[in-house]
Amino acid sequence: MYYNQNTFIYFNGSYIKAADATTDLYSQTLHYGYGVFEGIRSYKTVTGQTKIFKAEAHFERLRQSALALNLPYTYSVEELIEASYKVLALNDLQDAYIRPLVFAPANMSFAKNTVSHIAIEAWRMEPFLGNKMLRVVTSSFERPNPKAFHIHAKATGHYVNSILASQEAKQKGFDEALLLDMHGYIAEAPGANVFFEKNGTLFTPQLGNILPGITRATILDLCSELNIPVKETKLKLEDIYHADAAFFCGTAAEVIGIESLDNKPFTKPWAETISRLIQTSYKNLITENQKTILNEVLGTE
Repeated sequence: MYYNQNTFIYFNGSYIKAADATTDLYSQTLHYGYGVFEGIRSYKTVTGQTKIFKAEAHFERLRQSALALNLPYTYSVEELIEASYKVLALNDLQDAYIRPLVFAPANMSFAKNTVSHIAIEAWRMEPFLGNKMLRVVTSSFERPNPKAFHIHAKATGHYVNSILASQEAKQKGFDEALLLDMHGYIAEAPGANVFFEKNGTLFTPQLGNILPGITRATILDLCSELNIPVKETKLKLEDIYHADAAFFCGTAAEVIGIESLDNKPFTKPWAETISRLIQTSYKNLITENQKTILNEVLGTE
């Protein structure tokens, strides 16, 4: 699914076959979830070129995540972007998902490491949550207390919480989960941020107890360009049960509409919502379809 005998990856400065790559079974990352990663997408643009979307922002966040976890980090943004494009080229990929991973060496103690390793992998992947409107349920799991973790870091171990919440939702017959924070405020999905639409305004949880998503920041920029009012605030479930529309957003998920939350449907037709406009505008942005973006803003065809 992710690689075959001909797949290349970037590993500690070299390009090697994924099937030949090895790692240490005594790695601190394997035993304790002590590592950081990024999820990045590349797209075939309307000009036919391959473009990694928000490459600089993603690799800067990777650096900040590593520093937050005290992982040695000696890589520059420029060299990792160049390596990512090389991995895409070696694997003949344009529309792809790119996964850089910084992980620790063998270390069964909690002592600080003096070195770390890096790998960059890429594979074809459809939108993480599919393409249909989602049925979402509030999870019994909460997002971790930010006093216990660096929530802004995209750390491997944090995603055990995400996996448990998502698996629970699917076991209950839903498509995905929505997690609250320790105070009962809406936080985010297991692998995406969330927006709600009500009376022409978008609402999204404020930073502090959520991952500051790069797609989330892109949506805020689009709202500014499209003159769509948006509020970052604390939200309770009762505040949004009767919203007009809602969507999840993230690099892997892109922008995907939500049909219902806890079996309570969002009743405004998706095609008539500003959320749908955001979804279309985001798709045009990532493929650099400037003409269509302009038409969306002007309301023309």
